[in-house]
Amino acid sequence: MKPNITVVKLGGNCMDNPDLLHSFLASFSKMEGPKVLVHGGGKMATQLGQKLGIPVQMIEGRRVTCVETLKIVTMTYAGLINKELVTKLQTLNCNAVGISGLDGNLILSQKRASETIDYGFVGDPSVVDQTLLVTLLEAGFVPVVAPITHNVHGQLLNTNADTVASFIAASLTEKYNVHLLYAFDKKGVLENANDDNSVIPNLSKSLSEKLKSEDKIAGGMHPKLQAGYSALKNNVTRVTIQHLASLDSDAVSTTLEL
Repeated sequence: MKPNITVVKLGGNCMDNPDLLHSFLASFSKMEGPKVLVHGGGKMATQLGQKLGIPVQMIEGRRVTCVETLKIVTMTYAGLINKELVTKLQTLNCNAVGISGLDGNLILSQKRASETIDYGFVGDPSVVDQTLLVTLLEAGFVPVVAPITHNVHGQLLNTNADTVASFIAASLTEKYNVHLLYAFDKKGVLENANDDNSVIPNLSKSLSEKLKSEDKIAGGMHPKLQAGYSALKNNVTRVTIQHLASLDSDAVSTTLEL
């Protein structure tokens, strides 16, 4: 029988809120069994870009990445944010190891093809080699993964963290029963964006498409939903979206269904 594992993707703006970040990390550190943390850090990258006079362009929650923006996201995601999360987890007796998609050749990506929109140096994952992850997990470590990937030609690529979490979760299904959990600053997917209590407990793909067509789902939620449904199609056992302050199994959440 395969063991259970939880892949948690940290979203929202909690990096700027010490109390909220501590609540998340305390809850994450107490989760039983093997686990992986995937993070982004878009707000911090945006703030740094603005200070440096580099414009920010977002399309349906995805960042258009020029050469200078690529430098910023690499520094913030794979550098400062990753190491801050690792050191805070160590204070909670959670033996974390910070890595990115480059390390151990974890994630190979392809530069997104330019069709109607040129996203710049944005990568779409194509291959995940879970060898390093499994090695760390079996040794009792907790991997903390930054969403910077590369192609086979030495090019760094900015990759959506929701997508990275989905691919990592799917890659682990051969060895584990995988729960993919998207944790951010709402209780789940909301039927009414202005009502934090209007959480949709079970969200089918058809209903999510209907809500999107009615402009009832915010832009940043689109990558989560796309990645979550993709994970379910690739044998991930369960996908939930919930508030980052509490990762308890009985917390209010949205469960995705195909």
